[in-house]
Amino acid sequence: QGLMALDSPYTGIVNYKQVAQSYAEDFQEAGGTILTDFEVTNMEMAKESSAESEDGLKYPVIVRNSKGEEIYCRHIVTCAGLYSDRLSEISGCSPEPHIVPFRGDYLVLKPEKCYMVKGNIYPVPNPRFPFLGFHFTPRMDGSVWLGPNAVLAFKREGYKLFDFSTGDFLDAVTYSGLWKLVLRNLSYGLSEMYRACFLSAQVKQLQKFIPEVTINDVLRGPSGVRAQALDSDGNLVDDFVFDGGSGDIGSRILHVRNAPSPAATSSLAIAKMIADEVKQRFAL
Repeated sequence: QGLMALDSPYTGIVNYKQVAQSYAEDFQEAGGTILTDFEVTNMEMAKESSAESEDGLKYPVIVRNSKGEEIYCRHIVTCAGLYSDRLSEISGCSPEPHIVPFRGDYLVLKPEKCYMVKGNIYPVPNPRFPFLGFHFTPRMDGSVWLGPNAVLAFKREGYKLFDFSTGDFLDAVTYSGLWKLVLRNLSYGLSEMYRACFLSAQVKQLQKFIPEVTINDVLRGPSGVRAQALDSDGNLVDDFVFDGGSGDIGSRILHVRNAPSPAATSSLAIAKMIADEVKQRFAL
């Protein structure tokens, strides 16, 4: 019998929202500005003859949003997750690898049953599928999350079961790489969809790790959406992908196309790697 689970009793748990807010404060104290609700629709080189001619020479790239607002800059680094392929295309760079969204649903243990899990328990990774598999994860508030699974989402920000976007759905199902992935792993995909629909099937999966868990011990919990990078041959990209382009704009852009799990845990190390890449590409 092979190894099934990894018990990690000393793994640290943090409130990652607080970590991200702390990063934001550091960035602002260093002189950075954070803009939210800024949907990028266009990137282009500034025309030297424009009214902003001085800025056009100093900050030659214009980033424009859906409201027509503009930002002038020297260089761009994108880390756009679910929209990394679209942002790359907007900038005139490669559409590959394509992003296909996979929703991950969690279960939660009922409060009176949280004593069953005293630390982090992880499944041994399946090298064929760079998905997380079912984790037992204690949270800062004392709750315990179980999951996630991995099912195709019909919307890039489709956090609920019935969320649907015609554009996002067609974008996914017309991509040849997705069909190659589906046909190679049909039984696995159908099993995941079955487990997503039926609570008892998910609990059976959990019982492989903790046999005492029953369907009466769990509730449906939150969901997340994974920005899974997929190449045209149907391979799940499970490593970092840095990408830029050629020409005036392409040579001033670094796209972080894929940042696989554990991206939050490794965020500081990843930031250093991106900064090193920026210095090298832009000769800063």
